[in-house]
Amino acid sequence: MPKVIFQLDKEKDLWNNWHKSNWESDWIKFQINSKIREICEGRELGNCKEELSDYLSNLHNSKIIEINLKSVESAWGTIEKEFFKRMDKMMKNKFNDDIFAYLTTGGICPYDPNEQSFMFSLFYSLPKALQTCGHEIMHLYFHKFYWRFVERRIGKEKTSNLKEALTILLNLEFKDLWFVEDKGYESHQKLRIFIEEEWKKENDFDVLIRKCVEFFK
Repeated sequence: MPKVIFQLDKEKDLWNNWHKSNWESDWIKFQINSKIREICEGRELGNCKEELSDYLSNLHNSKIIEINLKSVESAWGTIEKEFFKRMDKMMKNKFNDDIFAYLTTGGICPYDPNEQSFMFSLFYSLPKALQTCGHEIMHLYFHKFYWRFVERRIGKEKTSNLKEALTILLNLEFKDLWFVEDKGYESHQKLRIFIEEEWKKENDFDVLIRKCVEFFK
């Protein structure tokens, strides 16, 4: 069974704050700390990194970082085995790689399928942090086992939309592990309703993926 390894990587956190200050999403308008946006917006990371690092240094070096990491790691440890058991069954594939979970001081939590990692926010409640872990790990499963199959049929953009919408299944199969809902993005609600309805008809992820591909076509 894989393990989720929780840690702070200051370099990755600086990148995340910089990147989200300069990226416009089609799905959501990011809420960025106004001072961080002022430091980063319209600048290359190399040109604002030192200033950004100075601004975040007190937070990066505070005891709250260690406390948060230990709290989330401890809480995740109580559900980790059950989570991966359910996810392996639902996705019909076994995930064997360890996963890195990086704490971020931002409110946006990206994932990296190449590194098998994701971020979770310092400012999330404990249940929300656990739900974020489940959400991002589900993305990693999708990338590992289904992305290529789907992208060849409907293209990158629609595959990305599907990947996000599929997290509606967390509310149906995993909510008892963290007790908060995965709400998804407004632009995906029609697809999320379709996924929920089809999943209730037949709990088969392969069948669901094929139906979703047809939905997009």
